Amino acid sequence: MYFVHPQIKLKSFIKAKLSLVKSVDLEGLTQKLVAYFPAKQLIFTDMGRTAFRLIIEKLNLQNTAMLLPAYICDIFYPILKEYNIKPIFLDINLKTFHIGTDEIQKKITPNSRAILVCHTYGLPFDVDALRSDLRGRSDLVIIEDCAHSFLDGTGNSGDVSFFSLYKQFPALRGGMLACPNDWQIKLPKTYFNFRDFISFLNYFWPFALFFKKFGSEIAPKMPRREKMRELGGLNRVSLNLFSDFFEATEKSSENRKTLAIFFQKELKALGFEVQNTDGNVFCYLSSLTPRNIQDKRDVIVQKLKKYGVFCTRIWHAPIILNEGVQREYQIDLADFPNTVEAAKRIINFPLQNHYTEKDVRKIITAVKKVIANL
Repeated sequence: MYFVHPQIKLKSFIKAKLSLVKSVDLEGLTQKLVAYFPAKQLIFTDMGRTAFRLIIEKLNLQNTAMLLPAYICDIFYPILKEYNIKPIFLDINLKTFHIGTDEIQKKITPNSRAILVCHTYGLPFDVDALRSDLRGRSDLVIIEDCAHSFLDGTGNSGDVSFFSLYKQFPALRGGMLACPNDWQIKLPKTYFNFRDFISFLNYFWPFALFFKKFGSEIAPKMPRREKMRELGGLNRVSLNLFSDFFEATEKSSENRKTLAIFFQKELKALGFEVQNTDGNVFCYLSSLTPRNIQDKRDVIVQKLKKYGVFCTRIWHAPIILNEGVQREYQIDLADFPNTVEAAKRIINFPLQNHYTEKDVRKIITAVKKVIANL
C-alpha cells in the first residue's frame, strides 16, 4: 500500500510506541535544529497555523493588507477574517507553483504590510530575489510558509517562517515558528488525545487503509476544527515522534530526491507535467495531469486505489475557490487562470523516505494501467 501522508514501517512500531511514554529531550532536539536556524528562535506549536497566527499578532499585522498566493490552502481564510487582513491574491507559475515577483510589484498597495511566500510541494521560493526586487519597500515583512519544506535552507531568508511538521514527519500534529530571538512567547500546554491516537494509527498502512475506506468524511473535519481553537504548544508525544524520526528523515533525504527525479522522469514520459527539481525537497511528488485527459484527474485518483496507490489532490480546492472567499473579496477567477488550471489538474503521488526504485516502478505501473483503461 502506498500513501502520500508520512508512513512508519511496521518494523519501526516499537520505536514509535516508545514515543508515547518517554520524556521529551527538548534540549537535544534544539541542538539538532540550531545548526539550520542559527539566527532564530524556534517555538513548537500545536499546529502550523498557530505559528502563523503568532506572527500576525507579534508583528501587529491586524487591519492591514497581505500579499499571498491564490494557490494555497483555504484554512487561511478564517484566520484572515479573524485579524481583518485584506488578502491580495497572486496567480502562480505552472512550472513552479510559485507566485511571480513581477506580479508582487504590480499589486502592492500602501496598506500592504506583509508578503506570504510558500515553498509549495517542497520547491524553495527564491526569497533573496524577492528582496532584491523590493528595494523601495523595505517595510514589507516576508513570511515564509514552510509547511511543505523543511531544511535545505528554507525558513532562514524571510523575516519569519512557520512549519507544519506532520506533513513531513510522523508527528501526529505540530507546527514550528522560526522568529527573532527577542520575541517573548509562552504557550499553554496541550495533551495527547483521541484525535492524536487515531493519527498515530494512521501512520501504519493497515490502519491507514481502514481509515481511507471508512473515515474519509469524518477525518478531515477533526483537524480543521482544532486548527481554529486557542493557541497552544506542541504535546509531548508529537515532539517525541518528530525528534525520533527527524534524524532518519535527514539521512534519507538524498534517497528521496533521487527517487523523486526518477519518478518525475517516468511521469513526464506519460504526459504529466512536473515541478522543477533544483533544490526541491519533494515534500510531495506533485504533478499536473496530462492535458488530453485532464478532465479524468478524479477518475485516475479513484482507480489508482484499486492498485493500492492512494494519491491526494492538494490543492484541488485552493483558497480562491472557496465560495466565502469569492463573495467576501469579490474574486474574479479570470484573474487567476493558472491557479484554476492547477486546481483541476493536480495529483500528489506517494513518495516516502523508505521507498526504493522498485516501489516507484510499482506505482508507475499502476498509473500506466489506469491511463490505458480510461
